[in-house]
Amino acid sequence: MPLATDDFLDIDDVTPAELDALLDRAAAMKAGQTDPRLPDATLGMIFEKPSTRTRISFETGMTRLGGHAMYLGPDDLHLGHGEPLRDTARVLGRYVDAVMARLFDHGDVETLAAHADCPVINGLTDEAHPCQTLADLLTIRESVGEDATVAWVGDGNNVGQSFVVGAAMAGIDVRVATPAEYGMDPAVFERAAAFGADVDPTTDPESVVGGADVVYTDVWVSMGQEDEREEKVAAFDGFQVNADLLAGTDARVMHCLPAHRGEEITNDVLESDRALAWEQAENRMHAQNALLVELLEGEAGTGS
Repeated sequence: MPLATDDFLDIDDVTPAELDALLDRAAAMKAGQTDPRLPDATLGMIFEKPSTRTRISFETGMTRLGGHAMYLGPDDLHLGHGEPLRDTARVLGRYVDAVMARLFDHGDVETLAAHADCPVINGLTDEAHPCQTLADLLTIRESVGEDATVAWVGDGNNVGQSFVVGAAMAGIDVRVATPAEYGMDPAVFERAAAFGADVDPTTDPESVVGGADVVYTDVWVSMGQEDEREEKVAAFDGFQVNADLLAGTDARVMHCLPAHRGEEITNDVLESDRALAWEQAENRMHAQNALLVELLEGEAGTGS
């Protein structure tokens, strides 16, 4: 059954039931229980921010689905200069079957979705990373089960914000510890509350790690924030995911990558048997394939 939404800009664009079905389909596709489903479909991939996992997972995934992915970097489009973004969106919607966009400003992906006559998928913005959340939830299902407690430790960034809402939708208990000045948007906790979650953020990492099945962290200095490095690294003192923080727990460790080893996570933890980062990376492709099929099955090849 295709999704009720035309676009996927954040994780709660789908319902909890649709999210569960997406994860079911992703698991089945990962297990090889499907044939290519999108023959002749074309995915236009807009990259304002570079990425290893996003490009390779979407491009390889479309090939496995029988379709084609087209990389469109900053030098390939008049993105934000020379042509209004809404005009670019209108043209793309007449050529391709879907657009995936990895951008800075979340408002830009909303503009694309408003004007492109095809589904638009958020491959990352400064506010949200819903495709990563799909992969994260699939990884938790596989590794510890859905009756899980996850501790988010570190920056209240786009990855964390989407994950908190997605975990609430999936019935996963989430605890959040961030420095006071780098917390999540309070609206994120309100959105999570709509799905029954009661997230009370704290500034104490140790208080959220005890009893957690998974500890999740991400970089402290995201792309585009390089001029804030010195200030941010100082603010995150005590938030590093290391052996001391994990002592006395059996928690697995998640990281969406790339990792700044020695900052938000130590090398020994990332290279240990606790780490699920590589499973998360692989699951990007399987989860996104499920999303593409749900959005496009029965409509592929309709770009004009």
